[in-house]
Amino acid sequence: MRELNAILTISYRDLMKFLRDPPRLIGTFIFPFVFIAILGGSLQANLGSEAGYDFLVFTFTGVFAMTLFQSSTMGVVSLIEDRENDFSQEIFVSPISRYSIIFGKITGESLVALAQGAAIVAFGLIIGVPISWPQLLGLAVVAVVVCLFGASFGVVALANIGSQRAANQIFPFVMLPQYFLAGIFSPIQVLPWYLDIASRISPMRYAVDLSRGVFYLGQTDYAHVVLDSPLFNLMIVGLMFAVFLVIGTSLFVRKERNR
Repeated sequence: MRELNAILTISYRDLMKFLRDPPRLIGTFIFPFVFIAILGGSLQANLGSEAGYDFLVFTFTGVFAMTLFQSSTMGVVSLIEDRENDFSQEIFVSPISRYSIIFGKITGESLVALAQGAAIVAFGLIIGVPISWPQLLGLAVVAVVVCLFGASFGVVALANIGSQRAANQIFPFVMLPQYFLAGIFSPIQVLPWYLDIASRISPMRYAVDLSRGVFYLGQTDYAHVVLDSPLFNLMIVGLMFAVFLVIGTSLFVRKERNR
């Protein structure tokens, strides 16, 4: 029960910390909205007729998955900053398992990312993205999977980064290329062989394609925008999740024991 209470407390703290930070709330929500409305709208106006599908919807699904994945990843990595700057220092010297700290952080940051995902869906409805109830239900299930997947990727990063300064320097080079290799804003069905290899080892690619596969399932645009079947993407995501979580948690716990 002590470990469960620790997990729930850390999760609750992360969610409340997000909800009580207005600048973070504004910054977190405004950039996805700009991407969807401005970039998606401009692509649709200029290339929509040639592509044969709605770029606004295409961008919406990509930004939805990207936001969930990135938010949960960066949220887990923020544990470095917590350890250095605030009361989380006491968490690390408390008599609870390091595994509980990791699981609590994953749960809390997944809740934060889900709140952002809900706001993106609401914004999509406002600007005219057609979303049916089955699609909404599918996105809800996918959102949980993508959040946990992103958090597991964050655990691996957390285990290999020693300070918040290093994280701020390294992560732009880790996340930014994935925006393009995952096909968030533009189709990637045809790529040069070297970019295709880079795309296939990009975790965000499978999060984005899984979201699109579920959203476009049964629609005529499915073949134009989805790279692999949802089942295939789910298998890859599940495999990567297990590898990231086991290796990342083991490295993190070992490093903390040696501190």
